[in-house]
Amino acid sequence: MPVNREGMNTNLIDGPDDDCSSPDVRYSVFQNPDKSGKRFCQDPFKVATACLTGFCLILLLILVVTSVHSGKARSSDQESPSSAAESHMHKGCANVSALTEELQAVKKEKSELEKERTQLKNRIAELAFKCWVFLEATPAAQTTPLPTKSPCPEDWKHFDGSCYYVSEYRRSWSDSQTYCKRQGGHLAIILTAEEQTFIWNLLPRGYWNAYWFGISDEKVEDDWYWVDGTKLVGGFWEDGEPNNHINEDCGYMIKTDVLSRVAIKSWYDAPCHMSLPWICEKLLSS
Repeated sequence: MPVNREGMNTNLIDGPDDDCSSPDVRYSVFQNPDKSGKRFCQDPFKVATACLTGFCLILLLILVVTSVHSGKARSSDQESPSSAAESHMHKGCANVSALTEELQAVKKEKSELEKERTQLKNRIAELAFKCWVFLEATPAAQTTPLPTKSPCPEDWKHFDGSCYYVSEYRRSWSDSQTYCKRQGGHLAIILTAEEQTFIWNLLPRGYWNAYWFGISDEKVEDDWYWVDGTKLVGGFWEDGEPNNHINEDCGYMIKTDVLSRVAIKSWYDAPCHMSLPWICEKLLSS
């Protein structure tokens, strides 16, 4: 059956549903005669506007994202100095805490040392007191020899088995000998330099302190005898003595303020009637 192609074409072009007038549109509709052909044939400006709007939204989104990242970067850059300062502050605080603890430890150690020092001082004082008590309680014989009790009577001095008495009163030579006999002795008989020095040291110093002792030459001039009858040998005369000046028959010794005088040159002769202090001697056995 023959097809009326012209009628078909005419209906397609001039039909009541034809919305497009351009040949291109007609061709497109012919090729794809569905509903999309109508959507495609709408206003091209709306499509362009939609595209531009989408493109602008995309650009705006990009700008927003970029701004957020830039702000975060600036914030991190701004926070870096404060973070460093905060770090230094924390380190400084840690150092201060460490120094404070060390100072406290030093103070504690000082306190302990002072306490120990006080204890040592108290211990030393205690030991010193104990030593003092011990020495006080220890008999003197363990440290220094005890002075032995004199075997002589009171006011008499002991030397080499004899007791010696130095008078404070004055008598003649014969009265002095009488006094010594009543005490169980006699005027001192001096035989050695040691004995002479001992007696001389008992005498006080003075202008002319003179003391009778047991020697005389009353029987024969220049023959000196002791009161026990023994003859004098030697003696401790001063230079130029005895000189028998004005009948000087009794012996005495002196001790003056002149420090150059010595014990072994202290004997003189004098008249026996003169009143002088005297020196008695008696043996321990008597």
